[in-house]
Amino acid sequence: MRFFEEIPHYIPPLFRPPSEARSLIFQVTYGCSHDTCTFCRMYSTKPFRKRKEEEVLKEFEMCAPLYPRTRRIFLADGDAMALSTRVLVLYLEKLYELFPNLERVSAYACPQNLLRKKMEDLERIRKSGLKLLYVGIESGSDEVLERVKKGVNAKEIVEACNKAKDAGFMTSVTVILGLGGPELSEEHAKETGKVLTLSRPDYIGALTLMLHEGNADFAEKFGRFWRPLTIEETLIEEKNLLLNIECDECEFRSNHASNWLAIGGRLQKDRKEMIELIDRVLEDPSMGLIRPDWMRAL
Repeated sequence: MRFFEEIPHYIPPLFRPPSEARSLIFQVTYGCSHDTCTFCRMYSTKPFRKRKEEEVLKEFEMCAPLYPRTRRIFLADGDAMALSTRVLVLYLEKLYELFPNLERVSAYACPQNLLRKKMEDLERIRKSGLKLLYVGIESGSDEVLERVKKGVNAKEIVEACNKAKDAGFMTSVTVILGLGGPELSEEHAKETGKVLTLSRPDYIGALTLMLHEGNADFAEKFGRFWRPLTIEETLIEEKNLLLNIECDECEFRSNHASNWLAIGGRLQKDRKEMIELIDRVLEDPSMGLIRPDWMRAL
């Protein structure tokens, strides 16, 4: 019985987007192929490596009879797009063969690896069944992106996201409130709004910065004055972000456990209501809608 309880086999820590809570997860790689972002320590304990093909395929075959009703599968760890097109297509075709009820496969994708792949490769991967990509944008400010060592600039992020969209993928992108500190807050919100507008995502998730190693280490690496935003400053930044996004046909959410205030809706019809809620909370923080710090988490 113990043998079956360990399938799929994971090397922790294991991360997945909140919307993949009910998905079957396979680690097709370990760690993150970039892994230099100063705000992220998700995979700091795991050097990046690709799993052996035969090992992954065998795990697929062993899991199929155990989870026959699987409808969604998430490919972990940090960036399945680091795999070759041949290997990704092989995995996708095998998954749809083994899981007859499978409707969607999704994965994280960093902008660098989207840029490295040819359009025909992305189209082939999409047609093989990888439908949704989670892309970390983090910021649209080139200064913020450089200071947190994201490895790409705003123009490259837009290019990567549009490349994915043009290949037929749905995209769910994340941005991080508070990443630029107080001095760059206005620029961070404005430029991130521009990048989101140009990137045409289906879903936008706004997280609030929480640091594994504490503020001092991040502030030192940031290279100019930085401190965490207050709750009020964070909400003002989020309001400014909403005011600067012009892609109406997408879903905006900031209901992640890291956020002080949970809001969400379709930008086309709910933007005004979301902004009004932020304004009400700013005017009266005692409304009881602010998440206590002890309840916040990554």
